[in-house]
Amino acid sequence: MAETQLSAASPCAHPMANPGYGKRSAPDQLPRANHDFAHLPPREAAIAAYVDRLPDGADISVKTLAKQLPYGQCALGTALNRIQQAGHLRRGRECVTADDGSSHWITRSWFSRTARDDDWWAAFTRGDVPEQRRPTRSRAHILLAALGRTAPALSLSEADCATLAPLVTEWFARGASEEAVLRALTVGLPTPVHHAAALVRNRLTSKLPPPPPPRPPLRVLECANCGAPGRPETLPGGRCSACRGETAPAQPPAPLSAPTVHDHAAQIRAAMSRRRQEAP
Repeated sequence: MAETQLSAASPCAHPMANPGYGKRSAPDQLPRANHDFAHLPPREAAIAAYVDRLPDGADISVKTLAKQLPYGQCALGTALNRIQQAGHLRRGRECVTADDGSSHWITRSWFSRTARDDDWWAAFTRGDVPEQRRPTRSRAHILLAALGRTAPALSLSEADCATLAPLVTEWFARGASEEAVLRALTVGLPTPVHHAAALVRNRLTSKLPPPPPPRPPLRVLECANCGAPGRPETLPGGRCSACRGETAPAQPPAPLSAPTVHDHAAQIRAAMSRRRQEAP
């Protein structure tokens, strides 16, 4: 009965998380099909199908899902853990860099319609799996639209800005700043400029900087039960060894420091000296 009610729930009315948080779709998923979650129990399959239909950025916390679906928070927490163990979900943190160069860690919930094994999630954490890139057209469009203020001869139309914005976006993707783009477009202009859009296109293409070396993303997975961070290989199925009921191996004692060793040796020598003096 609950699964029937859930199938009627509309993802369009689902709340969104704060900007930058919420659901994140994993890359390279297979097209949606009716049997995507057939290997899960009915409740978990219905919840996974609902989450799959949500857009990126949707709030998929237990508390929010409980307000939208016919399940309590405990039932949803159990279901999400089973969905995670089946390879559709991972939760953790990721270090992101803002436009001003600052970086900070944010909470992530990665969802994959296609079930992934632990090795795939480990590769994804290292950045070995390609990730969809968000376009930055608005920033590029603003730069082009304001170009005429810096160089009146390069005033562009709305259509020109829309056409040339992807070229500027590629400059940004390669690490160029807005000042570098403006300098490449405005320094040494011919007099007169007969076709501003053609000149801008030529300079954006011919002066394009080389791509920077790839940088792996900074990601940390967390245990679904207790939230403890750990390496992917220590979180099979998304759970740490303690939550799986395993006993951690005993750690060897830490080696003594040099001053401690010298102190122990001096105490032993003093004790031996006293024994020799006390001997008849």
